[in-house]
Amino acid sequence: MRRSRSMAGPEIASIPESLDVDRRTSADSEGAESSSATGNTDQLGHGHFFTKKSFHKPSYCHHCAEMIWTLIGVSGYVCEVCNFVVHERCMKHVVTPCSSIAAALIKNPVPHCWSELIHVKRKFCNVCRKRLDDLWCFRCEICDYYVHAECQEFAASNCRECATYTPGKEPAQIIQYHHWSEGNLPNNSKCASCRKSCWSSECLCGYRCAWCILTAHPLCRSTVPQECDFGPLKKIMLPPSVVTIPRTELPMETIIGVLSYRKMKDKESKEKESGNEKETRTAISEELSSSTGINGKDSSGESSSSKERKRRKEKEREDKEERKERDSQKEERRSKDKDDEEQDSDAEIVKVFDGNSSMRRKVFRTITVNRNAGAKEVVEAALRSFYIKDDPGNYYITEALEGSEERTLDVTTPICSMLMKEDSRERPSLFLRYRDKDPNKGFIKVYPGNLKSSQGYKSIPVTSDTTVDDVLEYALRKFGLGTTTKSKYNLIEVTMDNRVTERVLSHNEKPWRIMQQIRKESIHQMLKTRFYLQEKEDPHGSTIALFIGNLPSNLSQRQYHGILMGFIGDDNPFSTIGIIYYEYGSVVIIYDNNDAAVRAFNSLKVAVFDDRNLLVMLLPNIQAQLLANLKELTPLLVFVNVKSGGCQGMELIASFRKLLNPYQVFDLGNGGPLPGLYVFRNVPKYRILICGGDGTVGWVLQCLDNVGQDSVCQSPPCAVVPLGTGNDLARVLRWGTGYTGDEEPMDILRDVIEADEIRLDRWTVVFHPDEKPEGEVKAVAACQVMSSSTAEDNTSMFVMNNYFGIGLDADLALDFHNAREENPDKFNSRFHNKRIYFKMGLRKMVKNRSAKSGSRDLQKEIELEVDGKHVDLPPVEGIIILNILSWGAGCNPWGMEKDETFSKPTHWDGMLEVVGVTGVVHLGQMQSGLRSGIRIAQGGHIRIKMRSELPVHVDGEPWSQGSGQVVVLRSALRATMLKKTKIKRRHTTEVHHSVTEPERSSS
Repeated sequence: MRRSRSMAGPEIASIPESLDVDRRTSADSEGAESSSATGNTDQLGHGHFFTKKSFHKPSYCHHCAEMIWTLIGVSGYVCEVCNFVVHERCMKHVVTPCSSIAAALIKNPVPHCWSELIHVKRKFCNVCRKRLDDLWCFRCEICDYYVHAECQEFAASNCRECATYTPGKEPAQIIQYHHWSEGNLPNNSKCASCRKSCWSSECLCGYRCAWCILTAHPLCRSTVPQECDFGPLKKIMLPPSVVTIPRTELPMETIIGVLSYRKMKDKESKEKESGNEKETRTAISEELSSSTGINGKDSSGESSSSKERKRRKEKEREDKEERKERDSQKEERRSKDKDDEEQDSDAEIVKVFDGNSSMRRKVFRTITVNRNAGAKEVVEAALRSFYIKDDPGNYYITEALEGSEERTLDVTTPICSMLMKEDSRERPSLFLRYRDKDPNKGFIKVYPGNLKSSQGYKSIPVTSDTTVDDVLEYALRKFGLGTTTKSKYNLIEVTMDNRVTERVLSHNEKPWRIMQQIRKESIHQMLKTRFYLQEKEDPHGSTIALFIGNLPSNLSQRQYHGILMGFIGDDNPFSTIGIIYYEYGSVVIIYDNNDAAVRAFNSLKVAVFDDRNLLVMLLPNIQAQLLANLKELTPLLVFVNVKSGGCQGMELIASFRKLLNPYQVFDLGNGGPLPGLYVFRNVPKYRILICGGDGTVGWVLQCLDNVGQDSVCQSPPCAVVPLGTGNDLARVLRWGTGYTGDEEPMDILRDVIEADEIRLDRWTVVFHPDEKPEGEVKAVAACQVMSSSTAEDNTSMFVMNNYFGIGLDADLALDFHNAREENPDKFNSRFHNKRIYFKMGLRKMVKNRSAKSGSRDLQKEIELEVDGKHVDLPPVEGIIILNILSWGAGCNPWGMEKDETFSKPTHWDGMLEVVGVTGVVHLGQMQSGLRSGIRIAQGGHIRIKMRSELPVHVDGEPWSQGSGQVVVLRSALRATMLKKTKIKRRHTTEVHHSVTEPERSSS
């Protein structure tokens, strides 16, 4: 490989000014102050260190995405630091910065929100630009930034800034800019400027705006307007300019709920699953397995024992293939290492530490150098391995000896003759050290941060005796803020590592000594350490809201106050209690001090009350007054039940966080709907997208009923992404039978924008048990339905959205509910749940039912009255009272036949439909569409007298109800829903939208 320093051009010469410890003269530092606030790459240069290389296998240019290869091999260039590959003809057009200077281009660092370790296909690392296939990696949940696990510490902290509210700024002065991220573009992406393809599956190339999904070539990016309008989602996007997050040390993962207690529960469930692996492969339960019949075979004609043997064989085969694949990968790596050693027998692999901290943590980088290489070449290789672009003359290497001793290596002597461990099998360890030209003085960079200044950083000359007060005075004068306001500002130390951390410096600290100490600990950390000016008073205000859940329900305010103060402590009291959700055992407390709020958060997140971990969240704040001027904007509040639909909920919430502002997407497993509704309480107009089953929809509607009176928008329209088993309400509203994962999340959001508002009638079901012990309710409905009762008459009330059943269908639902309560981990598939329903139906056809377990001759057990008139019941085993024309996963019990006796039913006509079911066979015929139910009555007020205990269910939530009276009447609570339109979307020709993937037609 032949090195070509000259190919980098004049850009390389300007790279040293990107370092945070400045060694230039004061005249040079003044010249850097005119750099733009966004870190213009034209001034810093692209920073690559290109060397010429002949490619003997297909490679692709990272600038134009075209191939660099022919039969005879074509010379191209590759960056020795970040592996950027480029044609010779594209050299002068390269604008993509090297990973070594990426951090220097950031004005205000924003930390990434990393996922757990994952495996992905056809993606590339944004640091080293290599493939991620079959390797552990991290993905940013906000901006889709990918890195290898070992490259994570070198990632640039340039995530989307999702809360940028600036006090005193008029809406007309607010400008949203594009947030560009490189590579990993969607398939068939086209440049918004030249209309040509800008994506590649072979290399990291092209740019994408994380807000508006606009894509462009690197050179074409400069021709795209700088202002971002959020693209096709601008009508439902929550602008970051209206969101504020108070200044705290809590990471973003904590605020948006990525680091929630859900992860710990997932980890526990995985451990439990791995520990009981054999048990999970057996039949669902002994009761459910009874459907195997007399011959011990299930409906497929195969015995349970043979199926178990087949499962074991399949498991053994999978394990054998996995071991074989691991062995082949190891063998391939061994052969590759052997070939490399044969190819270059003089190569020496050396471990390099960049400071004392990395030595203590055993974190190092390996470099491969020739045994005859001098110390200077080793320094150059070490700088490239740590993604440092600087003059090698500013560094030297030392050998790590026993204990804390080091030995400086001579510059001219070959490394093989200097290393004391030359004959040892252990790899030699080296330290990369910084050479101080003058250890008593130098320059530090001070950035304006969020101050009202369009200037970049200022280089401040400092000595070993310069204090923070001196730096503040000098920096304020340079930024034109006046030294008289010094008491209003702090100097903070910012470290841009995996989590961007801040520390307020005391006035007597010495910044130059701080940098020298950091330099000894880690050179990489030194280059990622900055100083910022910051106002002491938080411009966003100091009001912080903490949401606390998992408390006992229906306590008094004094009791809640006493519980919380017991965990927080009397020395850290909160200002006031904001809102108490008594029925849910949730409280919002308000702090007016950031540090006190963080201390309370840390105390509450580990607190346990009544054997339950308390749930605590720090909530963002929306400046609703700014939304009033945006008439066309209707922000979308997204709720995702990640427990619904297997892993589909997790995939959806990750997609919506990337497409929308993550502060408008909430995980229902992390506090339910209440945190999101509290955040949006002052928004004058918004929509809701509920991702879950019918029970999840009822849960959200119930919470809206309880908190709507405290909100500006009391009845926001709701759309549904069906993730449940039946999804009857979603079917009626045309949102589909169930989310399969084939639908693009972008298409779902576009359908929400185009959806029509429609009213949904809601009904109150009141149970008046007879005054006897048998009349008590033996099961409590789940939280999806609203219930209340009085101690005097034991009356219970529930809100019904879909349907209410008594008898046969409720008995089946109750059996299924009990089986799922016993083994909740086994009911995680929509198809599996339907199969269990089918098995239960077959079992009921074979077995004799008792009077309580079944409902034969139900007409003898109940009396029906509709709108004050007695109705004679035909011989039936169950009745279903319908509000919507979908029941049991899409079945229409009312039927499509026209009948002059009854009016055409809708879910907004104020009427209920009563149908009868004669048996299990009748239910099966209804499910298959061969037959409809028996039409009995239609009305707006229904009264039922129950003479004995019978199974009942409201919206699929079953229990056994004793004798008494049931009244179904129209509720004053109504819901506004969103019905998907039937418009067939066509491909658009607009430049702004043409950069996304081809849209799927939806109906």
